[in-house]
Formats: sequence, structure tokens, C-alpha cells
Amino acid sequence: MFDVAVIGAGVVGASIARELSKYNLNTIVLEKGVEVCQATTKANSAIIHGGYDAVDGTLKAKLNVKGNEMYEDLCKELDVHFKRIGSLVIAFSEEEMETVKYLYKRGIENKVKGLEILNKDQVKQVEPNINDEVIGALRCKSAGIVCPFNLTVALMENAIMNGVKLNTESEVTNITKDEYFNIETKKGNIQAKYIINAAGLYADKINNMIGGEEYYIISRKGEYKVLDKSEGNLVNHVLFQCPTKKGKGVLVTPTVHGNVLLGPTAEEVENPEDVSITKDGLSFLTKNAKKSIPNIDFSKTITSFSGVRATPNTKDFMIFASNKARGFINVGGIESPGLSAAPAIAEYVINILKEEGLTLEIKQDFNPYRKKDKPFSHMTHEERKEAIEKDIRHSKIICRCETTTEAEIIDAIHRPAGARTVDGVKRRVRPGMGRCQGGFCGPRVVEILARELDLDMEDVLKDYENSKMILGKVKESRGEKIEI
Repeated sequence: MFDVAVIGAGVVGASIARELSKYNLNTIVLEKGVEVCQATTKANSAIIHGGYDAVDGTLKAKLNVKGNEMYEDLCKELDVHFKRIGSLVIAFSEEEMETVKYLYKRGIENKVKGLEILNKDQVKQVEPNINDEVIGALRCKSAGIVCPFNLTVALMENAIMNGVKLNTESEVTNITKDEYFNIETKKGNIQAKYIINAAGLYADKINNMIGGEEYYIISRKGEYKVLDKSEGNLVNHVLFQCPTKKGKGVLVTPTVHGNVLLGPTAEEVENPEDVSITKDGLSFLTKNAKKSIPNIDFSKTITSFSGVRATPNTKDFMIFASNKARGFINVGGIESPGLSAAPAIAEYVINILKEEGLTLEIKQDFNPYRKKDKPFSHMTHEERKEAIEKDIRHSKIICRCETTTEAEIIDAIHRPAGARTVDGVKRRVRPGMGRCQGGFCGPRVVEILARELDLDMEDVLKDYENSKMILGKVKESRGEKIEI
């Protein structure tokens, strides 16, 4: 019997799990994927928004601003890279400047910190590569960037360190309630006194299992391009185009790892698993990103990807206790700025649980810190020598693009909530994130995963269930198996 079952291990579910780990509770997280961070969280803009965009009075506005303020301390505790680089909403006409002024006013109402309106000269001073047609911008100094993969993994690691149980490959298939909730999963059944529904794109379906209040999720796909690190100095801020009735346009932003990210598109799709890349989508990104930065060198594109976000029909976060099944808490429709709001959402959910009758006793030995070794790629020559002396496996560079060592990959596999797939390793310690996109290091990562997890190489997955990297053997030579 669990006190609380959290359904979903994206950044919101992981944030809630970590918050629950501060209390003397028996908590479990149920994730349908092979790993944490396999859906919306792994494919977004990685931006910590200031909070001026959300309509005042909404949960989005309230939790975005509060979550933003929490990020610095949270990332220090979890040893996650966070940079408060600021953002610009850029205007190319007087009409768009009126929108900029409106967003400034809304931001003030939402109590956003660090807002100011810049004229053309001021914009050009802080962003030399911006389109000369710019006439002004809204600057938000409190906006930032983070790695959503590492953040989610860190949150879950810390939760597990503090007693939370994680069950992956545990898709919830049915929920009933007698005295307690009976949760049927593909890995067996469990009981829980309370349920937190943080199932992302499937939150409405989980809600329907208990006959909950009606709301539904619209699956909205966004495509992105990633530029090589050689283009990392192209922009200094997160650059947003001025929103119109047709949407927010295409953003251009640095990443915490030194790349440049362009996107997203916005297309409603029927299938929440549709993460396809389209010619039209990439053409749209190319055309519209140039509106902000005309001299973007698209020949330096190293990869493209897409993610599907959970847009609620209500246009606001759906965070509330069900009146159909006491103890069932919905945390649905967490689209942008969900990443920004995640730590504040977790605190908000704790307060709902208190109102629902859950007794919360603070854990005296809660450890808020999660530490990991400095990346080998960031070490000085002396630090690398010392690291190799401690663990000779640091002398084997598996990914030359990102300077990732064998020791780092092995550590990523064996940590709490450790990597179980090639992409899981990639998201944690970056082999395959560079120019060759795993063309050289991919086979070695497969070998290491097979060895460390005691698997046949044919059973190593790229990312999702059934996404095998090796399809089978083509022949045997001198008694040795040759894999494809």
C-alpha cells in the first residue's frame, strides 16, 4: 500500500515526487516509458519563461512567476546547469511595439521581475546579429535556459535517494476505487491512498478512468532545428518574435550546452506519439528564424526533432482535486510554461493534498542535494589527469564530439533512475549530441549498455519499447557473431 502514487515521470511528475520525498510518505512513481523524461519533457524549448505572457489571474501566470524564482536555488541543490540569460520579444513594426507594451503591462500585473522596453539601438547593442529592421523589444532579465533532461533526471534521482520508488514500463490501464485506489498497470497492480495524475499527453484519459470532470488534451506538435556549437555566439538572449493571431512565431535561443535552438512549429496532431519531422515544418523554421537573425548559417544544422505538448481545451493548467473520487489530484494540460512552473506546481499540489486530508510529516533526514562529477569535457588538464587516476575508464573517450568518457556513461547507467537506452545515455551525458549524431560513438554505447545491464546487444533499445538498435545476426565468422 502506497500513500501516494504519481502517474508520469516527466519534469512535473518528477518535481512532485521530489517534493513528496520531503515527507514521511510511502510514494511511488508510475511511468509508462522505459525511462523518465521520454515524452514532452525531452522535446521542448528548454526555456524558463519570465511570466509576462500568461494571462493574469490564471494558474499559468501565478505558477510561472513563482517557479521562475525557485530555479536558481533548485538547480544549485541538484547540481544542474541553469543560466539566467534573459529574453527579448522583438518588434518590427509600430503595431508590434504596441503588443510589446501590452506584454510589459501584463508582466507588471503578473509581478514579473526585470522587465524593460528597449529601443532599436539598445536592442542592437545587446544582440548585434539581429535583423536591422527591428524597432524595439521587451526585455525580461529573469528568463533563463536549462537542460530539461538533466533537470528531470536530477529531480528523480534525488526523490529516489530520499525514499521514492520508481516503476518504469508501468503504463496505467485502469483505476478503480473502493476504500483505496486500485491501479492496474502493465507491470502489475498496486494500491494507493492518493493519486497524482501527471500523465502529460494522457492526463485526460487517466482522469476518465475515475469518471472525472471533463477536460481533454489537444496534442500539438512542435518541430525544432539544432545548430552546431560553432554557432553558439549567434545570440545572447532567448529571442521571441512578437505574438500575433497566428501564433508566437519562431524563437532563436542558445542552449546551456552551447548550441543554438530554433523552433517550434505548432501543428495539431491526432496521435500524441507523432514526433515525425516534415519538410514543410523545417522550411517554416528556416524562413521564420531568418526574420530574427538573417545571417543564420543553416548548413550548421546538426539535427532536427519534434515534441508533442499537452494543450488543454481550457487554456489553463488543470490542477485540482477531483470531486468524483476523493484523493485523486489532476495535474493536466501542463503545456508551456510547464517547465518554468514545475517546481511551483509541485508545491501547489502538496497544498491540495493537505486539503484532501493527507497527513504530512516533514522528514528530518531529507537530503536536498544531488551531486555528480564535473563533466570530463569541462575539466582542466590537471582535473582530467586526476579523474583518470581515480578511474582509468576516463581515459577512454567514447564520444569525441562531446568528449564523453566510458566512465561517465557507466555512471549514467548505474545512478538512481539510471539510463536504460541509447537515447537515455545521450540525454544524461551527451554521446551522440554532437556533429556526427552518434555515427561513431553509437555502437560503443550499445556495447556498454549491453555489458553493464547484462543484455544481449540485440535487446538494447534506442529509446522506446521495441526500438531495437540491432535487428539480428547476419552471419557468424570463426565462431563470432556479427551484428547488424
